Amino acid sequence: MTVRGRFITFEGTEGVGKSTQIANAAEALKHLGVDCIVTREPGGTPMAEAIREVLLAPRDEPVNELTELLLMFAARAQHLHTYIFPALEKGQWVLCDRFTDATFAYQGGGRGVPSERIALLENLVQGEMRPDHVVLLDAPVETGMSRARQRGQLDRFEQETVSFFQRIRDTYLARAQAEPARYNIVNAAASLEQVSARVSELMCKFRSDLL
Repeated sequence: MTVRGRFITFEGTEGVGKSTQIANAAEALKHLGVDCIVTREPGGTPMAEAIREVLLAPRDEPVNELTELLLMFAARAQHLHTYIFPALEKGQWVLCDRFTDATFAYQGGGRGVPSERIALLENLVQGEMRPDHVVLLDAPVETGMSRARQRGQLDRFEQETVSFFQRIRDTYLARAQAEPARYNIVNAAASLEQVSARVSELMCKFRSDLL
């Protein structure tokens, strides 16, 4: 009987190094003999990536917060049922760059969508499925935005105000405080070597917890 794979998500505001650390985590797990795949949200499948392009593209037309919320969950439904669920059922570990915590943080904390509305869609799309572990890469908003600007052209979300991202950070931290057993806060303002070492340690811990 195949043991279900672990689902680990990486969260945080802009510029905290999620892409770098998710690659680092995958490498650490492979050294431990764990079969893992890396994906992202919104996106992860051709259809979900097409929705991602619609969501991130800067545009003159104001995007209603409900439109944004529904598109996020439309992409998530496609991603889950065509990619994530099958991988977990085969015993693979799935590392995902953002998941529903990002929706609570960005559309909830950032846009002001009531958490009850997000939770309703969460249950509809995901059922009882939640990440086994959440790695929250946390840094002051100004630090993250400075890094994000160095990457080049900003997408529609990255062009938002500092106060928008502060609300997002506050929401992430509140969620982590409410469920400390599942959330792992990593100081993303530390050096790259320190952050990478901490993330690698977490992967070892997650693996050891199953032995």
